[in-house]
Amino acid sequence: MNYVPGTASLIDDIDKKHLVLLRDGRTLIGFLRSIDQFANLVFHQTVERIHVGKKFGDIPRGIFIVRGENVVLLGEIDVEKPCDAVLQQVSIEEILEEQRLQQQTKQETEKVKLQVLKDRGLSIPKADNLDEY
Repeated sequence: MNYVPGTASLIDDIDKKHLVLLRDGRTLIGFLRSIDQFANLVFHQTVERIHVGKKFGDIPRGIFIVRGENVVLLGEIDVEKPCDAVLQQVSIEEILEEQRLQQQTKQETEKVKLQVLKDRGLSIPKADNLDEY
């Protein structure tokens, strides 16, 4: 097996099913169709998979272009291996509602944490203010 440096090593993975984790936390699953020298990826028959607890839902996205700098993880999916997952697939509407409730709960928890810190005389700088430092 010959070593090929950089993104050229992915040429053998074209037309195979892959999972890609993006910097913003989204998970995409699709067939890798193209790649360039900047690791920009083109996926075909792409679905966005959303996980909430032990449930997941797939939202069809079609052809999807991913800028290389946004890729955190890229892995080939073995389509021949049987799936023994304990996750339950649900409808798009149900998983989006579950995700909304999870995000709402997380925001409420953050508000309580910030209030407790404020009551103790502490503060955490907001993300938009971090550029000033």
